[in-house]
Amino acid sequence: MNSHVSMAFLIDLGHEVVLAVTHPSSEEAYKAIWSAPVDELAREHGIPVHFTTRVDAETINLVKSAEPDVIVVNSWYNRMPAELYDFPPHGTLNFHDSLLPKFTGFSPVLWTLISGESEFGLTVHRMDSGLDTGDILVQHSLPIGPADTGTELVLRGMDLIPGVLAEALGALESGNALWRPQNKTERTYCHKRSERDSALDWTWPAEDLERFVRALSDPYPRPFTFYDGERIEVLEARISEARYGGTPGRVIVQEEGGVVVCGSDAYRVGNRGLVITRIRCADGTERSGQEHFRRGGYLNSNT
Repeated sequence: MNSHVSMAFLIDLGHEVVLAVTHPSSEEAYKAIWSAPVDELAREHGIPVHFTTRVDAETINLVKSAEPDVIVVNSWYNRMPAELYDFPPHGTLNFHDSLLPKFTGFSPVLWTLISGESEFGLTVHRMDSGLDTGDILVQHSLPIGPADTGTELVLRGMDLIPGVLAEALGALESGNALWRPQNKTERTYCHKRSERDSALDWTWPAEDLERFVRALSDPYPRPFTFYDGERIEVLEARISEARYGGTPGRVIVQEEGGVVVCGSDAYRVGNRGLVITRIRCADGTERSGQEHFRRGGYLNSNT
């Protein structure tokens, strides 16, 4: 989600923002793209800014000195102590881009698409000692279409921020806030993504791999595999029309691309394949799958 959007809307609504606490600029491309500088917006409106990567004693003292009625948290990547999140009269509201209690943790939009869910959304909940486990105040959902990418879903989720923020703060101001406890038995958790989590596993069914490719769209780290010892990124793919069999990872030149045999049970010769239509080479050049895989061969998850 985007903290810049949240603060801009708070200002537009006429709320007094007494302090902005933000991470230093990230070197990770996808974070830089989603997050316009909060400090610039704050300074334009005379709002004090504090940079930190973790909540320390200095941060706690600054927040307490500012005496906020409520803390609004968006795109904060580390835990907060109860001394801070319980300090304001109305507590701390956290924005989480999933339909809690499902997909708590990290990169929820990407994991939601990868797992094959039919909808995603944005939740505003009270911060507590758990990770995304506090009582829910506002929750809005959106459908996931058959061609949606991870990037498109993130952008659509960001469009929900003004509406849910206005609804949440309005409920607090009116005294009509209704808090809904999360069902702990329905909670799912996603770990932080690392480089190896973008590796394509050819024992997966083609349907799952096609969603995986769509989920990891630019500017996120793209799905990758190895072909003739070279690491390549898969940019575009679709599910094959015909069914194929053999060894998972085998490339067959068919259907205007490189059809990859998929599925742990591919030896039964009945699975759809993944047609790779566009790739990015290690040197950054992009090629069609049909051109790059004209000799066939095998794809591997590692060298």
